[in-house]
Amino acid sequence: MLNLVLFLFSQKQPDLLQYKTNDQKIKAWDAYCNSLTETENYPLLIKEADIGIALSVNNKKYLSKFYFYKGYGYEYTNNQYEKATVYFEKSLQLAQNKYLEQEVLALMRLNYMYYSIKEYKKGEELINYVKKIVDTVKAKNLKATLLGSIGEYYLDRSEFENFINYKLKAIDYLLLDKRKKETRNNIGISYLQIADAYNDMKQYEKAIEYTNYASPYLKDRSDGIAFLYNTYIEAYTHLGNIDLAKKYYLELYEIGQHNQMLFLNVSYANRNMSEFYLEKNRLELADDYADKALLFAKKSNDEEILMEANTAKGKVLVGQGKYAEAIKILNKALNFAYIYDKRFFAEINKKLSESYAAQKQWDKAYQYYKTYSQTNDSLSIESGKQSLANAEAKFQNKSKQQEIKSLLNENTIHELTIKNSKKQRIYLISGLVAIAIIGGLLYYQSRNRKRINQKLMLLNSELDKANKTKMQFFGILNHDLRSPVISLINFLHLRKEAPEMMDEETKDRLETQTTRATEQLLEQMEDLLLWSKGQMENFEPSFRNYKIEEIFSDVKKEFVWVNDIQISFNFSENMWVFTDKEYLKTIIRNLINNSVKVVQGKPDAHIICKAWEENNESFIEISDNGGGTNLEKFRALYEDHTSIGIKKGLGLHVIRDLCKSIRCNIEVKSNQLIGETQVILRFKKA
Repeated sequence: MLNLVLFLFSQKQPDLLQYKTNDQKIKAWDAYCNSLTETENYPLLIKEADIGIALSVNNKKYLSKFYFYKGYGYEYTNNQYEKATVYFEKSLQLAQNKYLEQEVLALMRLNYMYYSIKEYKKGEELINYVKKIVDTVKAKNLKATLLGSIGEYYLDRSEFENFINYKLKAIDYLLLDKRKKETRNNIGISYLQIADAYNDMKQYEKAIEYTNYASPYLKDRSDGIAFLYNTYIEAYTHLGNIDLAKKYYLELYEIGQHNQMLFLNVSYANRNMSEFYLEKNRLELADDYADKALLFAKKSNDEEILMEANTAKGKVLVGQGKYAEAIKILNKALNFAYIYDKRFFAEINKKLSESYAAQKQWDKAYQYYKTYSQTNDSLSIESGKQSLANAEAKFQNKSKQQEIKSLLNENTIHELTIKNSKKQRIYLISGLVAIAIIGGLLYYQSRNRKRINQKLMLLNSELDKANKTKMQFFGILNHDLRSPVISLINFLHLRKEAPEMMDEETKDRLETQTTRATEQLLEQMEDLLLWSKGQMENFEPSFRNYKIEEIFSDVKKEFVWVNDIQISFNFSENMWVFTDKEYLKTIIRNLINNSVKVVQGKPDAHIICKAWEENNESFIEISDNGGGTNLEKFRALYEDHTSIGIKKGLGLHVIRDLCKSIRCNIEVKSNQLIGETQVILRFKKA
């Protein structure tokens, strides 16, 4: 299930409408097509590559890539090699001498395509071109690809010595950088191709050795695993270890019987099993496996695999004595054998010779045997060359090892000298770096000390100023508030303890004096409030959502002392405001207090405090019927520098500053004709 989820996710088609430029669309589609190759969804790749081609008409680099994707899709969808070749050629034409990486990929696939569709002249021209440019390529992965392509060219022609030499060189470059998933796959495939070559040369132990090398690199691709199992099956059947051969056969059959891309692998495995049982003269089993090989070969649509399956079936028919049928099916195989594999060509001729001899057609028997003998001799020479090359390589390795030992002894002293020089250089550089670091730290510390001293001087100045202000504040409290408070207290004590000492005249005089002192105290407290307010500008409101009913209820309780004035509160029960509750209560309380002063002593006096919501805003209005007034009296609500006195302006300044703190706009409307004044608070909803 996890693999299925990853498979579907990786193939999610990008929405091109979300990209602004055509380059962005092309890159997104390139990544998408690449994911289709990784998930082996080749039929969809053919279709989606057309969209990339349409997007890249004016971008040759990506147009080359999308042609390559389309060719790759055809190659791996029922082996449509001729269609694939057309698009690989277009890709190469656009990339050649301009975009090296894309050029190398196109060359690699065309090398295989030309062999598969029997375009041998084109294949030879292509490899000659590759040989010319391979030494000029510096990127290790691209160099490895080109060397591998040359090797595969020789493998297709059964020139195993050249093949193995080029393939080992390619692996050396690939091993230098095996971090990428694709590079790891290429290493595994290269080892596996060498293993297959050893199988062809009947060196089965060596085939298993190189297959083991390939195994760790091919775990991520189903086709890689399929080829790996086939190589094991071929080697183990020829070594007579049928149990291990069956193990890999069953595993291959499990992953390949319903996957059309692996039909050729299943056919190949069945052919090897058929040949094993044919050699053991168990003809019934051999025939059963040969039929399966032929069935999957036809499904694979691959000429080479079909040739090999026909060969296996023909050999079984010869073993069964069905010579006429054998000749018919072997001739089908013979049409393609020399092109694809000289070994099969030799073996088919041998079996045809046996069949015609069994039918006493001696001329034809001799003709086919002669062809077999000539082909087999050339194969023996090639095999001998490879054995000689292996022997020479072993000898050269031993010789080189002796040379290396002597060079190591000669270079020991020289290396020690170089090491000592390097150590001295390191110590010297380290010392200079340490001195530079210490000097830098001292300079940095000096600059920091100066900066900190300047900050301390500024802070000390501010602290001194704050201390002076504090002393002035306490002086005012001590001097200006002490006298009226004492006067009030003395009067209250006298009235309580000796009321008989005061006649009516004295009592009125003291009450008047005390009242004036209390009024003076109130005025002084208002001035002190204004002054202390400036010292509290750093206080921050705490915002939350509050129900307007809760705020109005608290304010209403504070005006229970008001008589002869009707104060009403109108609001929606479900209305909420985002604010600081105490700030807003203070604003409303001050505004109502102002209204109370205005309407006192007037008939039918009333104050209305109402709240509502409109256009994503919250409104609170305090209105009174105090006769209206000139709006100039409310300038302190809007202007910071409006002059204020003890009896006017102070409350408005407090309201203004509190409104700013809670991000509330305030507006005043007054109509002297109808005698009403409205103060409106407006703030945005959270």
